[in-house]
Amino acid sequence: MFYRPEDGHGLPHNPFNAIVSPRPIGWISTRGPEGDNLAPYSFFNAVAYVPPQVMFASTGAKDSLAALRASGVFCVNIVEAAALARMNATSAAFPRGTDEFLAAEVPKEECRTIPCPRVADAPASLECRVTQVVELLGRDNFLILGEVTGVHLRDDCLRDGRFDVTAFRPMARLGYRDYAVVREVIELSRPGEG
Repeated sequence: MFYRPEDGHGLPHNPFNAIVSPRPIGWISTRGPEGDNLAPYSFFNAVAYVPPQVMFASTGAKDSLAALRASGVFCVNIVEAAALARMNATSAAFPRGTDEFLAAEVPKEECRTIPCPRVADAPASLECRVTQVVELLGRDNFLILGEVTGVHLRDDCLRDGRFDVTAFRPMARLGYRDYAVVREVIELSRPGEG
């Protein structure tokens, strides 16, 4: 099968978001004029080491976007298998001003380097200062870039001096209504490495 996106695919569901998978889930927390907000974004990833930087994309001018534009900050919380139901609950279309932390019973704590809440029991949280909001092609598509200013690592996820994903089993987005749990890790050296 071949299709041009502008012509449509003819399938019952759009295959695009299932093709680029698995994708990490950025559980984005913000604080804006209308209060605290928490929402999952599956168009999320790290994009640079020094300084550390991340990105996520929002389809639609959502509460998270309005809050981070007002505050200039956001926090990325990593989603573990144990938090899948709570993460999903925060994706509901709540009325504007609803605190998803409270609605989904997600424990929160204050960040240290930015005025923003974070998921208290997340395996890792990345405190970020917004560096750029880019309007993408299409209607209400936005790319948010941020510099990481603080990193929280849950103690039980540190093993032998490494952040160990097998300690918490990260969640990934596949597409449609499908998710994956990382259960197996394969270590592989690059050619020429000792």
